[in-house]
Amino acid sequence: MTEVQNNAAVRELIAFRIGRQEFCVDIMSVREIRGWTPATPLPRSPGYMKGVINLRGTVLPIIDLGARFGLETSEPTARHVIMVAHIGGRMVGLLVDAVSDILEMNDAAVQPTPDVASDQVKTFVKGIFSIDGRMISLIELDHILPQVEAEAA
Repeated sequence: MTEVQNNAAVRELIAFRIGRQEFCVDIMSVREIRGWTPATPLPRSPGYMKGVINLRGTVLPIIDLGARFGLETSEPTARHVIMVAHIGGRMVGLLVDAVSDILEMNDAAVQPTPDVASDQVKTFVKGIFSIDGRMISLIELDHILPQVEAEAA
């Protein structure tokens, strides 16, 4: 490691794919990774809400991250995974195509989200970094649930 890397905060991230794009979140937010379980839909829920599952006696809402980010989504299959994450004091399941890696990244390597991105993108994407020729977006999970819905839940 170089001197700059030693002085910057290093954190572990879980990288995952949605379609052809790669994203990552802080590993401390993720409680477990499990295979896809069909969710029970809830009436009048937003389009990105797949429904709920029973996780060891707890009702866990499942959010399709691709739909939440406005990306093209597909019907979940046995190859999809649910990342159980702690968001704003709640446990939530995040549906993604696959978990690809655990990365160590220092804060100095993260570039700010480009100014050409929309405000909605900047709400979710905290920064972007390149590793092994891959561009990976760092996601801020605190903004996955809209504030009004988070308070109502």
